[in-house]
Amino acid sequence: MTLADLHDRLLAWAGAEERQPWLLEARRAWFAAVGEPHEEDKSFEHRMNGLLDHYLYDFRPDGENSIIDLFLRDGAADLTTDERAQMRDLGRSRRALFEVRRIQPGMVELQEVLGGQRHEVEERRVVVALAKGDILEARLLPHEGKFHFSASFVYHPREVRRAILKEAKRRQKAAPAGQTPDGVEFLALLSRMALKLERYRNVRVESLYDFDAPQGRNAV
Repeated sequence: MTLADLHDRLLAWAGAEERQPWLLEARRAWFAAVGEPHEEDKSFEHRMNGLLDHYLYDFRPDGENSIIDLFLRDGAADLTTDERAQMRDLGRSRRALFEVRRIQPGMVELQEVLGGQRHEVEERRVVVALAKGDILEARLLPHEGKFHFSASFVYHPREVRRAILKEAKRRQKAAPAGQTPDGVEFLALLSRMALKLERYRNVRVESLYDFDAPQGRNAV
């Protein structure tokens, strides 16, 4: 199966009427953390895709098994062995805050802001929105030995790149030795800041991405 086929098959099963309570539960928790978008927001589509990604790849309805685990158990009897392996690979998707390190035809090289891991992402489209040094939240989906972007992004303005990297460094220093700080909480904070920036365009971007303010000093 192609990556799109796998995603559509999983979404069709997970979005069935009998599983709507799962989706509603995931939606409540997700938007409480990252901010709930309005239809007029520029990032509305990307943020709704972020909710679906969270539901499909991270949410655990029973507190233990992911949607993919439950699909493979209850809804994938007709999949081949290879297709089941491809679906399990999607369960190893990676959502993180990335810095763009290099852009080449068909490939974008990213570095995780927390932890420093580097990834090459296959991207056949012309990437007009990205430049070296940009900071963004993205989810990488593994398929046939390569990473691909999902349809979910949160972009952060270039004016606050240094402030974000400085805050990431502070959090890494504050984390217990040998541990990476809470990336999920950091992503949620940045997501809320980016959403405010869309809605308060007359406010200086540095004021909204103020990591010295109380909302920017959440526990690491």
